[in-house]
Amino acid sequence: MGKKSLSRAARSQNQLAHNQLSQASLVQLVAAPCAPFVACASLPTEASSAAGASLLLQGQAADAQQILVAGIDEAGRGCLAGPVVAAAVILPQSYELPGLNDSKACSAKTREKLAPLIRQCALAWGLGVVWPARIDAINILQATFEAMSRAVRCLKHAPAQLLIDGNKTLPREVLTLHWGKAHSTALPAQRSIIGGDASEPAISAASILAKTYRDTLMTHMEKRWPGYGFGIHKGYGTEDHYQALRRLGPCPQHRLTFRGVLPEKPVAQQASLL
Repeated sequence: MGKKSLSRAARSQNQLAHNQLSQASLVQLVAAPCAPFVACASLPTEASSAAGASLLLQGQAADAQQILVAGIDEAGRGCLAGPVVAAAVILPQSYELPGLNDSKACSAKTREKLAPLIRQCALAWGLGVVWPARIDAINILQATFEAMSRAVRCLKHAPAQLLIDGNKTLPREVLTLHWGKAHSTALPAQRSIIGGDASEPAISAASILAKTYRDTLMTHMEKRWPGYGFGIHKGYGTEDHYQALRRLGPCPQHRLTFRGVLPEKPVAQQASLL
């Protein structure tokens, strides 16, 4: 391999390391207000209390007599920029969370009020984060499954059942990969629920945790990559966001496989013989 090739490889590795450091720093900034809960961050793609990778957030001790059921939801699946974030929450049999509802139906002020209350009363809760480079590599659906599996892995107590918002359950091979790193019991049963974020309290709680964490992350991201309006639109495809992309081009937090992030290539016209 020539010197130029080595130089390009070195620059690529340095850029990747820089992006990972920036993402890990963002995770640490957002995790800090969650004390006294455990928040571990090093690499921005995985979570583990032992090795530490992206994020570990755990709640309180479980009631041994309760069959543990975790609600799961995601935030940021349709965005042009930023990670997809999933949350898993196990609620106790009795709790008092007035106003608990789907995060999309709550105002930002209500979500910010409910998030710490959910963390305080939950038997266990966790967050999973998958960043744009991984999203581009495996597609957004697989990245969402991975984020949800990471969130379940972060739960302090192993749930017997997962309630997942939407019409899909987690692929067995994806869940198995992360489950075995934290839990020794058999895989939990799964049930997908369309509209579960509005009908199942545990899913509603997960929706709020995922949304508030991601919104705070995007606000911090605005300071790291200014000019795109991340703090306002949170990475969604608004007209202002598209205009910023045309003006500035994508930053490392954009999903390059999403339509509208990169300029569309002109379609070659077939030459006419006439």
